[in-house]
Amino acid sequence: MEEVQPPVTPPIEPNGNRSETSLLELCEKSLSLEGSICDEVLKLFTETKRILSANMANIGNGTREEVERFWFAFVLYSVKRLTARKEAEGLSVSGYNGFNLCQILRALKLNIVDFFRELPQFVVKAGPVLCELYGADWENRLQAKELQANFVHLSLLSNYYKRGYREFFLTYNANAEKTSASSASYLPDSYRFGWLLFLALRNHAFSRFKDLVTCTNGLVSVLAILIIHVPCRFRNFSTQDSSRFVKKGDKDVDLVASLCKIYDASEDELRKIMHKANNLIETILKKKPSSASECQTDKLDNINPDGLTYFEDLLDETSISTSLSTLEKDYNDSVCSKGGLELDERMFINEEDSLLGSGSLSAGAVNITGVKRKIDSLSSPARTFISPLSPHKSPAAKTNGISGTNKLTATPVSTAMTTAKWLRTVICPLLPKPSPGLEHFLKSCDRDITSDVTRRAHVILEAIFPNSSLGDRCTGGSLQPVNLMDDIWAEQRRLEAVKLYYRVLEAMCKAEAQILHANNLNSLLTNERFHRCMLACSAELVLATHKTITMLFPAVLERTGITAFDLSKVIESFIRHEDSLPRELRRHLNSLEERLLESMVWEKGSSMYNSLIVARPSLALEINRLGLLAEPMPSLDAIAALINFSEGSHHASSIQKHENCSGQNGDIRSPKRQCTDYRSILVERNSFTSPVKDRLLAFSNVKPKMLPPPLQSAFASPTRPNPGGEGETCAETGINIFFTKINKLAAVRINGMVERLQLSQQIRESVYRLFQHVLAQRTSLLFNRHIDQIILCCFYGVAKISQMSLTFREIIYNYRKQPQCKPLVFRSVFVDSLQCRRQGRIGPDHVDIITFYNEVFIPAVKPLLVEICPVRNDQCVEANNKPEGQRAGSPKVSVFPSVPDMSPKKVSAVHNVYVSPLRGSKMDALISHSSKSYYACVGESTHAYQSPSKDLSAINNRLNNISNRKRTLNFDVEAGLVSDSMVANSLNLPNQSQNQNQNGSDASSSGAAPLKTEPLDS
Repeated sequence: MEEVQPPVTPPIEPNGNRSETSLLELCEKSLSLEGSICDEVLKLFTETKRILSANMANIGNGTREEVERFWFAFVLYSVKRLTARKEAEGLSVSGYNGFNLCQILRALKLNIVDFFRELPQFVVKAGPVLCELYGADWENRLQAKELQANFVHLSLLSNYYKRGYREFFLTYNANAEKTSASSASYLPDSYRFGWLLFLALRNHAFSRFKDLVTCTNGLVSVLAILIIHVPCRFRNFSTQDSSRFVKKGDKDVDLVASLCKIYDASEDELRKIMHKANNLIETILKKKPSSASECQTDKLDNINPDGLTYFEDLLDETSISTSLSTLEKDYNDSVCSKGGLELDERMFINEEDSLLGSGSLSAGAVNITGVKRKIDSLSSPARTFISPLSPHKSPAAKTNGISGTNKLTATPVSTAMTTAKWLRTVICPLLPKPSPGLEHFLKSCDRDITSDVTRRAHVILEAIFPNSSLGDRCTGGSLQPVNLMDDIWAEQRRLEAVKLYYRVLEAMCKAEAQILHANNLNSLLTNERFHRCMLACSAELVLATHKTITMLFPAVLERTGITAFDLSKVIESFIRHEDSLPRELRRHLNSLEERLLESMVWEKGSSMYNSLIVARPSLALEINRLGLLAEPMPSLDAIAALINFSEGSHHASSIQKHENCSGQNGDIRSPKRQCTDYRSILVERNSFTSPVKDRLLAFSNVKPKMLPPPLQSAFASPTRPNPGGEGETCAETGINIFFTKINKLAAVRINGMVERLQLSQQIRESVYRLFQHVLAQRTSLLFNRHIDQIILCCFYGVAKISQMSLTFREIIYNYRKQPQCKPLVFRSVFVDSLQCRRQGRIGPDHVDIITFYNEVFIPAVKPLLVEICPVRNDQCVEANNKPEGQRAGSPKVSVFPSVPDMSPKKVSAVHNVYVSPLRGSKMDALISHSSKSYYACVGESTHAYQSPSKDLSAINNRLNNISNRKRTLNFDVEAGLVSDSMVANSLNLPNQSQNQNQNGSDASSSGAAPLKTEPLDS
């Protein structure tokens, strides 16, 4: 079989020192670095120069000059972050002049978006070198993911603030000449004052756990202060507008309540933050506060003054320039006292700053500049309609004014505030202890385990949201004790998580009792891993609601000692048993399950291997050779000791005793996720970008006709017989369900690629059958890899054996446009370097996908490929190894499954036109006097936007010109999560699927359909 050739790029001079000279000049002249810091930079560059030479084609545009600039930036940033610890530990590092990432990028003429887009390449490739030079904890100290999340947050917040400011204030003087108004870039000094006051709040009044919800409340409080201090001639609102403002009594406007109504903020939180902001104005700007009720000013007309503070001349023309200078100085002093922030947060209100860059981070999940999306983003239903961080804004939405548009046009920040409102109004009023209904189940076990459950919840949530151990002191220029702010934040998050945990646990117990017809759920409720998974899931939802930047997933896994495979067992049940869960949090859990299935469960240290080694004994040798088994899960006492949790030893000993009882924890090697693989950093999708830029997994909202299987069997010992599994062990049942979920996810992604490449259905079925065979018979190919890597190789293998003119370049080009695409999927594929050395080959642990295809994939799957896609007589394919038979217990191989249609659904093979059924609530009102069906449409326009009717007419005309036959649009079940119960019930399929497999086995043996692909362009 013909092999594809990897691209060849000219290497950087291995013996030359031109690069080192340029780097040294950059350090000394542009950044003014001296002494050992320059030596550190040159040392790291020298150690990674060989890696740079081998990966030039994968970074930037591939030109030597740009690749070198990127590599310089990566090296400088790494040295900055990883040597900072030496100073903190008292080790002298001369020449550290407080340079930061912004200074690095300005000196190298790069922007932040491109930097973060390319950084994962350096992290993965140079990971072993960084580990050797800076220690095993280099990933945590690098803080690359946190910094990227912070950048995305600030980008979103700055856009949110600008919209809010323009809704309340004019961006020009109403009495000035009209020429001033025509300047779109002009924003008054009060706008800059508000942002600087917000930054002062972040630096002095907020905890180090800066989350999006708290920061948004800070911006709303700034708007409130601006409303009562900006001169009336700059106002863009009237206090008589009843649609905007809530009146207290009969006449005066309640300003705080009005802003909370508009922005879904908490009135209590808003008043607290306003109090902190007023204290900062008094402390930093030396302004004298006055009660608003005692002040006579037209700025407070028709505004209820109760609880408001007023500062005389705060934003008047005579004093605002002085206030701006003072806030600027305070920010500079704060940055210097913290050792230098990587990002200058003041740049976010200057759109002209080239450092911000253009484009998007995380595969289009967050639009940084706010420029108009490319039409391809509209062609991705998931990206346009599913991702709450990529909301589609109607062209008719008004830029100025709140009325009517604020509630209709979703933004990333408004979505976060809406979700936080659910947590505040539904979960927070609950008691932080088991309800009487839950206590009934806990007391109905073999013994009363109420105290065990409450203590476990306390310990685990303390580990996830720890109290500060910094002491009662001020740091980083903060005007308040750091530990006090952190402890308050952590305590609030723990309370929210424990209340959600008890609420869902009770619902699960009721459902389990209905299935088992018994109230004694001892096997489930005494299982340590089950409770930790539930607590981790609750904590993750709290973190996702507030959108923190310091505890990104999988932090909850690491702090609770569970693995991705463990968490995947409770996600579907968690969603099913919490009816009030907001749509965005359901999507967040949905995206987590997809991340778990696509790569995380295949990583080293996953508990999936502990079950797989029991269910597939033939894989034991390979699993043990690669060291993939999970380590034992740390005991509760070990976690309590780690966080200095002081409690009576007699009670702790009781917990430990019951943990080790047979049939409770079950698995002797309870897993602990290992995080030593360099692929983990920045490869994972960030919860602050797009909770679901992938297509949703199927069937989440479909209620099964039969009761689901008992949840306790999912957490039983792998070697324990499954009561309902006809002789199967729990491991075999669990692995079969897991494999079926993997096949369903692969089917969705294969279908998406087929539609994009416009391939025939025969090719689609061949690719899917090949993937099924690989999963069942060559399972080890997925070890330490991403399922998309296998799918891409399956596409090229089927294309070659079917004699299609489809190149790997075209496959990757179109894969880049898929919503789940991550560049590292095809740039960095794991290979077993030890096995390569045994075969006489020397190479890295990670290679590009073309090398993986040639050296690993094809030698392993060639027999399967020949079996699935019989070659023509005129095609010579050597198959040295006979195909293996299907393993006992492996999933049955069938033709392509019936995947539910995604909404919106593509209805044109040529044009990017999608339709989506109208929501039931709106449809009832529209069709009450009509028998017609209504659909929401979005698609390419042939001209600039004019009106909905004209655009819809253009779409209809284009569709009608393609074909005169009537088109029928079939909308099946709503897309969502793969239900465990549905998968379990589908394992024993009727003979129909086998017959279909026999009938379709040679479907792809006929001539290949003509290949249609999008043009290759830059």
